Amino acid sequence: MLGLALLWLSRGWWWPAPPPAQLILVLGGDLARERRAAELAQQRGLPVVVSGGSNPEYAQWLFEQRQGLPPGQVQLDYRARDTLSNFTSLVDDLRRARIRHALLVTSSDHMERALLVGRIVAGSRGIHLTPVPVDCGDRCVPEGRRKVWSDGLRAALWVLSGRDLRGWAAAHLPGWLGPDGDPGSVPDRAER
Repeated sequence: MLGLALLWLSRGWWWPAPPPAQLILVLGGDLARERRAAELAQQRGLPVVVSGGSNPEYAQWLFEQRQGLPPGQVQLDYRARDTLSNFTSLVDDLRRARIRHALLVTSSDHMERALLVGRIVAGSRGIHLTPVPVDCGDRCVPEGRRKVWSDGLRAALWVLSGRDLRGWAAAHLPGWLGPDGDPGSVPDRAER
């Protein structure tokens, strides 16, 4: 067991470095995230995928008119309904496009959960994610450990089964999930 722990901790020395970033993946839900992604796209010349973001009119104005990006550089994707589906709805498209490294843009208070879920789902397809947190200032609401780890578990189960088992968990593990099926609606032990 100690050998496995040492191997994991030393991975920075032997694990190959990711290729240069090929894409900017922004998780929708906050206009500041999209603004930061637009700035990065202009600076680095990378394509952008906005998952579950603002309305198409605002996004088009921001990326094309305000930042001057060509229309083909930005893809808007509205299939996601939560953090897990931000990744599951796109990961196979990214793999088909031969994306091996993406910059992940989301709010700083959402980054821990997004990165855990993303590294499990995208990592299962060989895609490396580099975090680009967007400061949320006084709007930050730290996410509880339970929400972070339950979404990580959902991601791992999705990798194994190809399905989001949230509905099954809501039916069979009602004490673990809140009344709306969201692990975040049940207070963490520290909050009780």
